[in-house]
Amino acid sequence: MESFHNELTDKLMDTISKLKTRKDCYDFFEDVCTIKEILDMSKRLEAAKLLDKGLSYNEVIEKIGISTATLSRISKALNYGTGGYKKVIKKN
Repeated sequence: MESFHNELTDKLMDTISKLKTRKDCYDFFEDVCTIKEILDMSKRLEAAKLLDKGLSYNEVIEKIGISTATLSRISKALNYGTGGYKKVIKKN
């Protein structure tokens, strides 16, 4: 698989890291993403937090309304990924 790390994605990540307020984030993400994409990302983050707290798949699915396939992907990233979820969870 080709890496998505490139000049354009570097610029995107730099841009996101410079957003300072919640309103700035909403304004940017509403222009860049669909509402469904934003909602899906928020569900994924919440699911990762709940898994990290020790909730079972069934408990997370019941609370968040996320598919088992998506939850499995989140769990894999949480346990074997780059540590992105853990960094964000630790800050919240």
